[in-house]
Amino acid sequence: MQTPKIITIAGPTASGKSSLALDLAIKLNAVVINADSMQVYKDIPILAATPTKEDTNLAPHKLYSIYDASYHGNVVEWLDLCKKEIDACLQNNITPIVVGGTGLYIESLTQGVTPIPETPKEIRNHIQELLTKNSLNYLYEELKKIDPTTASRLSPNDSTRIKRAMEVYTHTNQTLSYWHNQPLKEVYPKEMFSKVYLKPNRTKLDENAYIRFDIMIAQGAIKEVEQLLEKNIPDNMPCMRALGVQELKSYILGLSSKEEAIELAKLHTRQYAKRQQTWFNNRFTPNFILNDCYKNNNFFVDDIINSL
Repeated sequence: MQTPKIITIAGPTASGKSSLALDLAIKLNAVVINADSMQVYKDIPILAATPTKEDTNLAPHKLYSIYDASYHGNVVEWLDLCKKEIDACLQNNITPIVVGGTGLYIESLTQGVTPIPETPKEIRNHIQELLTKNSLNYLYEELKKIDPTTASRLSPNDSTRIKRAMEVYTHTNQTLSYWHNQPLKEVYPKEMFSKVYLKPNRTKLDENAYIRFDIMIAQGAIKEVEQLLEKNIPDNMPCMRALGVQELKSYILGLSSKEEAIELAKLHTRQYAKRQQTWFNNRFTPNFILNDCYKNNNFFVDDIINSL
């Protein structure tokens, strides 16, 4: 019996991952599953380049626009949701296509996860009470005593990760650094993955990213950020770190010109794409590589399908 396949598409922003996933999904009657940490937020569909209604009408798309901007999503929760979607596909003999540019999401799915036991709600509440009663600095200082290795890697202002490290220690009596040194636990056997990597050259990628940001502005990205600011979401929330949000916020607040904000957003997009490529070059081993941005390449699509 042939092993069912999970197609996984990775690559930098503006490389055409979503278009490739859609073309594959249409030909395979497959389901597209999001692996991008910004496309989970419903408040920024333009800046996150979330698939359009026209796209989702052509093929089922899962885990897009599932969170409000005030919610702090994370890789552990995403993996749990992703596994449920993949299992549902496999049970119905449907090919799942997982696509995104968030390296940690892709890696946790394809390589495995640290086997940390799930933290009970009462432990999470206890740590939150300590934070509320004392301060984040108090919690951070406690973490430095318990797990200096983890503390040294975290910002003293990173409340989410500081709380997480304290929760893990309180629950397991082992430090987070201890758990990170344990062998990874496979989510699915590695042979189930058909891994695809879009690897365009930097010049082409920069050109695509710049054009795409201009299109985002024309589609209403500034209005999108204005509506986001009306919610008074703290800047340390993931949604507020989406490419373009802080730059356009600066323009909206009168701290920069529109032109300056757009140019800075394009620069930051370029820098982010470079970091993504470095990550995937070093930590993602694909079965298929396209050394270009994807755009209606039927031969590449057929090569992937014929390998399943």
